[in-house]
Amino acid sequence: MGALLWLLPLLVLRAAKGYSGDDVATEEVVAVLQESISLPLDIPADEEVENIIWSSYVRLATVGRVSFLDPGYSLHISNLSWEDSGPYQAQVNLRTAQISTMQRYNLRVYRRLSEPHVTVCFEITQEGHCNISLTCSVEKAGLDVTYSWISWEDGMDTVHESSALITSWRPGDNALSYTCRASNPVSSTASRPIPAGSFCADSGYPSEQSTYFCLLAKGLLLLLLFVILAAGLWLLRAQKPCRTPRRRKFKRNRLRLKKEKPHPSLA
Repeated sequence: MGALLWLLPLLVLRAAKGYSGDDVATEEVVAVLQESISLPLDIPADEEVENIIWSSYVRLATVGRVSFLDPGYSLHISNLSWEDSGPYQAQVNLRTAQISTMQRYNLRVYRRLSEPHVTVCFEITQEGHCNISLTCSVEKAGLDVTYSWISWEDGMDTVHESSALITSWRPGDNALSYTCRASNPVSSTASRPIPAGSFCADSGYPSEQSTYFCLLAKGLLLLLLFVILAAGLWLLRAQKPCRTPRRRKFKRNRLRLKKEKPHPSLA
């Protein structure tokens, strides 16, 4: 196994001189972030292997993350990171047939997707229609993420391929539910069903009701601030008359004592 690692620079040097194996098809391999992956080798059972040279332009210098699995000497990488993505190749030198074969891989690392987050915006038109805009997103999604909306209508699934969906609803229509599904090459996840009609009032005029309650809350808040301000001013005015007479009385008594004290020459 130590010999295999020692031969890695040899293959890189050979590739720089024109030995690239461009005629070999590249196998696409996907893996999960912080998990493990093995790049298998296709070696004929009746062939004796003299040596195998693994190489990559990706830096794999972390001790303990890279190993070679017996008996096929597949390259095993654990605790995958984003930096592990990239091309890999293995040169297999066969002793029996006295030939060398090249196997190439392109490793792509992805994160498992979390549950999608759905943002809902709606407005009521003058005709009473409720226009609804749904936007789907996934935290730390990464690359190659696809979004789709699924709804159940007339006994069948309807799929809309996009992260955003615009629909409309009005009282009397069927209350449809929409589910966002996010997928990447290693995982797929879905949101909870979003009922479109629940964001619009049964009367068809939720915007007027929302505006009324919003104005009422603002009015009560301003009234509360006015009451607090008025109470504070009243307390300040009530405390000033109590402190001023005491100071004046103390000064008068002090002056009176000075006048009544007899002069030393008269004693």
